[in-house]
Amino acid sequence: MRTLCLLLSFLCAFATIGKAQENFRGAWKSSHGGVNSILLITPGYFSITTYQDTSFIDTMGGTWKADGSDNVAIKIEFNTEEGSQVGWEGSVPLSYADGKLTTTQSGGQRVEWTRVDNGDGPLAGSWQITGREQNGKMNTITPGARKTIKILTGTRFQWVAINTATGEFFGTGGGTYTFENGVYTEKIDFFSRDNSRVGASLTFKGKVDGNSWDHSGLSSKGDPIHEIWTK
Repeated sequence: MRTLCLLLSFLCAFATIGKAQENFRGAWKSSHGGVNSILLITPGYFSITTYQDTSFIDTMGGTWKADGSDNVAIKIEFNTEEGSQVGWEGSVPLSYADGKLTTTQSGGQRVEWTRVDNGDGPLAGSWQITGREQNGKMNTITPGARKTIKILTGTRFQWVAINTATGEFFGTGGGTYTFENGVYTEKIDFFSRDNSRVGASLTFKGKVDGNSWDHSGLSSKGDPIHEIWTK
């Protein structure tokens, strides 16, 4: 039920974006009792992940859009702790004041979020994998209920593999990244499938052409990959 409480708490944070998405887009962090919570906000998509040291705890996220002058509409696409919430939709009111991003959990506990970055950069946004090379041929991946999404702000990334029709969750990983001179480098802060990968750095070749991102290198397992991601 902890994720359910977080969901109700964090919705208020997104409600503020309807009027000022440029001010709130990006990455935010909150830490309490050794547990780190990361909030990523991109135009139209968000995620919240918690982890402690090398241990992944949970993640949730989905879409949002402005819904009237004082509300945003939220739709949950993944939730590792409360899978039954996938597909949940709701409209929530504004709750923001004095230039601070804060949320209130059940029981009245207030959480203050510290900005990590402002969401600017050539890779910032939400991406979906649409192509993968196999046996020397680039195969098209048609978007559907089962999909892999990558959410990037100015300095942080998260990928999630999900099925929005069934509520299934297949895995996630995330951390920090840099993208300079065609070189994309990730440092892993959490990985739901294998905690031993936390702390590893992976380097790839990257090229962005409009809404298309050509991504190639070696996976965390050392396997060669060549993928196309579409914003």
